[in-house]
Amino acid sequence: MTIDASTPGVHAGRLSAAQYHANFCDAHPPLSVFQAKNEADRCYYCFDAPCQTACPTGIDVPSFIQRIADGNVRGAAHTILESNPLGGMCARVCPTEVLCEQACVRNTSEDKPVEIGALQRFATDSYLQKPGAPLFSRAAATGKTVAVVGAGPAGLACAHGLARRGHDVVLFDAQPKAGGLNEYGLATYKTTDDFAQKEVAWLLSIGGISVRHGQRLGGDITLEQLTRDYDAVFLGMGLGGVNSIGIPEPAATGLRNAVEFIAELRQAQDYASVPVGRHVVVIGGGMTAVDASVQSKKLGAQSVTMVYRRGAADMGASGHEQAWALENGVHIRHWAAPREVLAEGGAVRGVRFAATRMEGSKLVTGSEEFTVEADLVLKAIGQSPDVQPLGSLLELRQGRIVADAHQRSSHAKVWAGGDCCHGGRDLTVEAVEHGKVAAQSIHQALSA
Repeated sequence: MTIDASTPGVHAGRLSAAQYHANFCDAHPPLSVFQAKNEADRCYYCFDAPCQTACPTGIDVPSFIQRIADGNVRGAAHTILESNPLGGMCARVCPTEVLCEQACVRNTSEDKPVEIGALQRFATDSYLQKPGAPLFSRAAATGKTVAVVGAGPAGLACAHGLARRGHDVVLFDAQPKAGGLNEYGLATYKTTDDFAQKEVAWLLSIGGISVRHGQRLGGDITLEQLTRDYDAVFLGMGLGGVNSIGIPEPAATGLRNAVEFIAELRQAQDYASVPVGRHVVVIGGGMTAVDASVQSKKLGAQSVTMVYRRGAADMGASGHEQAWALENGVHIRHWAAPREVLAEGGAVRGVRFAATRMEGSKLVTGSEEFTVEADLVLKAIGQSPDVQPLGSLLELRQGRIVADAHQRSSHAKVWAGGDCCHGGRDLTVEAVEHGKVAAQSIHQALSA
């Protein structure tokens, strides 16, 4: 449910223009040339490097860092983007602390890994600011055309890989802008200066990719139509639904989905126009919950409480993200589940929670209860796939598409990747890898 500035307790323009600017500037400023050179010199350039193995897209980490150390930033960018065409965004949002940096051998001697994510951002940003001649070009035209559904990380990576191999790609997306979660689902302070669109523009500049916006699978287009009209289809539409909090939801203003709140802020021309509550409760423990919580504080909320039904170790948000929330004044309460959303006069007034605990392997709700005051409640307990448009054409498991190691589905002409696939980790970098693998598999199938 959408809120506006007339909702009791919810107001826009809580801060001065200077405060908004300070709050929504780049959360982690990029490295300078001097800093990047010094950090690159810390790398051991390991043979058979564990950091490369830990990267879902297999970036040759020692190689690109060596190029930075040598002053060859364009070469570093080429190494990164060859393996990950969305390497700039992944450098900003990947949980490097549990992927490549956790695997860094520096951890064993210094307890401080090489800042791989920051170096990756330095290289890709430097290139995109002054790209010069294209890094990649298209192969000779194959005469084949592939439909890609979803212009998020998986779809964009697949489209780029197919275009490089000479295939024509038609990219269908329901939103008015390409980028998927990179454009609509990430905290504003993680991707400043319209970076998501700059990266999309670079990716599309290879040619051979046409984008059709406002096209939703199951409405404007159907899977049956795509498999009939195109040589192959890639599905990368992410997760369209939002999970229920499991209790009745009153028809009250101030109760909304966190993903919609984040998208509204990302698309706002003026942060002062986005209303926020005085007291905000966010239900959930993942990355979306952290992004919604921290941004509520940065919009001027007096108090923000994030409530999660299990302990800190079980949260979807990494330890780094949890620390970031606490650093920004978010109060995190564990071991509690919502029992009732309290409303009065058609507006949210708070949430009543019950304490939870583990009994063996089962989460149980106890009799102890407490109430948290709120005039804005954001639901951030995960998203779910919308499988209705798929009909009975594909094999599904737990509501997601079953795909093999080459991202092929049960349908001979359909591949899939990203969050809509079963068994994934819902990571941007993993979605990119799915798209990259699918492009190679589709190319092989169309070349046979």
